[in-house]
Amino acid sequence: MRLASLHRYPVKSCRGEDLDSAVVEPWGLAGDRRWMVVDDDGAQLTARELPGLLLAVPRLAADGALTLTHPDLPDLAVAVPRGPELVEVSVFRTPVAATPADPAAHAWLTTLLGRSARLVHLDDPTRRSTNPRFTRPDDRVTFADGYPLLLASTSSLAALNGWIAEGRRADEGPLPMTRFRPNLVVEGAEPWAEDGWRSVRIGEAVFRAVKGCDRCVMTTTDPWTAARGKEPIATLARYRRWDGATWFAMNLVPDTPGAQIAVGDDVEILAAEPAPDGPPR
Repeated sequence: MRLASLHRYPVKSCRGEDLDSAVVEPWGLAGDRRWMVVDDDGAQLTARELPGLLLAVPRLAADGALTLTHPDLPDLAVAVPRGPELVEVSVFRTPVAATPADPAAHAWLTTLLGRSARLVHLDDPTRRSTNPRFTRPDDRVTFADGYPLLLASTSSLAALNGWIAEGRRADEGPLPMTRFRPNLVVEGAEPWAEDGWRSVRIGEAVFRAVKGCDRCVMTTTDPWTAARGKEPIATLARYRRWDGATWFAMNLVPDTPGAQIAVGDDVEILAAEPAPDGPPR
């Protein structure tokens, strides 16, 4: 098995970046989801409710600064906030302190979304803990939904696309991997083998596979047009439904922060167990 592709998402719910290599930090890939769009009360705004966010294209500089682009808006450079001001924001109602971006970013996002929106930066990822049910007390995460990294398999996507092709909405497939917003994409595994993985080495980095990823309406949204359909949720609900949710890909936690990984790295499964009833959840 090998690492087929590598991705980060500088701004939560916006377009991702394809990478050749990346440093693995304790809370995920360097630069992944350190920025987030919020409303005036500090609550996260995501493409679940505002699919137009997916059309915003962030590009991350080495110092963490952003350039935001959109076909209908002027490009905007956003520096990393350096002042002492902190504001309380929330990810799924869990509060965390962050630093507000320049007001120009708020104006740009408000124009894009047609509603008031602000941009914030997580200057210190040690502030946000992961779900203690599946992780350790000292594990941390940025503005990702719940865990530092997401791993997906090309073989599992091929199996899913095969099911879609046989179903009532074959015209919606085949779906690209971008629908699932993974950080790490592996090739060479058996379909759904990742359900049973518990420890994975990629290059020199080791990760715990802690929980499956239950999928939401964002996966039904074309990231290039923001148009929304029924797939893959409709098909996952037929074949990959447990505990009232649909599942694709695995959440990981890094055990060797500071390691660098690259596309083409070997992937080795260090620990696994049978998973006839799907991933941990």
